[in-house]
Amino acid sequence: MTENHATLDPARARELFRAGTAVPTAGWCLGRTQANMISVPEDWAEDVALFAELNPAPCPVLEQTAPGARTSALAPGADLATDLPLYRVWHDGEWQEHQDVSAHWREDLVTFLIGCSFTFESSLLEAGIPLRHVAEGRNVAMYRTSKACAPAGRLHGPMVVSMRPVPRELVADARAITARMPAVHGAPVAVGEPGDRANAELGIPDLGRPDFGDPAVIGPDDVPLFWACGVTPQSALMASRPPFAITHAPGHMFVTDRYDRDYLVAEES
Repeated sequence: MTENHATLDPARARELFRAGTAVPTAGWCLGRTQANMISVPEDWAEDVALFAELNPAPCPVLEQTAPGARTSALAPGADLATDLPLYRVWHDGEWQEHQDVSAHWREDLVTFLIGCSFTFESSLLEAGIPLRHVAEGRNVAMYRTSKACAPAGRLHGPMVVSMRPVPRELVADARAITARMPAVHGAPVAVGEPGDRANAELGIPDLGRPDFGDPAVIGPDDVPLFWACGVTPQSALMASRPPFAITHAPGHMFVTDRYDRDYLVAEES
């Protein structure tokens, strides 16, 4: 692809995904909001809604659709079954990946679009905070933790976090910037130490072996920062094993028409 993915219009990005481009969306359409997706049968929707309510840091809901809907108010004209770069179709806690889930869509599916930390990355970049995975064209590193989410109905499972190494002198700035965006996970839930290769607080034994995404390059003066992650519902699918669900593949998000600035909370005077 010769187009600059960072400056693409979201509709053009979705067109490329619909045509078969299957890549992580970090750094795509900078300034536009990205979202995690989980679609479940209507009889599981109440469990997902309660799970999100009880676990707002990893699961901030931006939109909930009507049963069967493939459209989103966040991106009029988009199709939730075709316009993400990569999906997972789940049966009893096991998944297979697909680039188009039209054939798997059901009229009883309720879709939850959940805030994504890619949304605050444009603000971090504007502040001069480097993002190693964006610069390298890789997926962000994500880890299942030892922190159990609050269970809701039949759903339970551990929290997932995303990790970005940040130079030590910029950690305070990164925390302050992301704290102003609680609808897309907000401030980090844990902060490591320079040179860390594990995180005992979150039960992560090896930062070089993420459960989802790609390993991050951590410099000797980098501090690993961990944010609650919208892949957490997929961790709950693995643990709770509902009969059916459709999700995005981790890091392959729904690129919406909304602007990242729409989710900024005003600074206190």
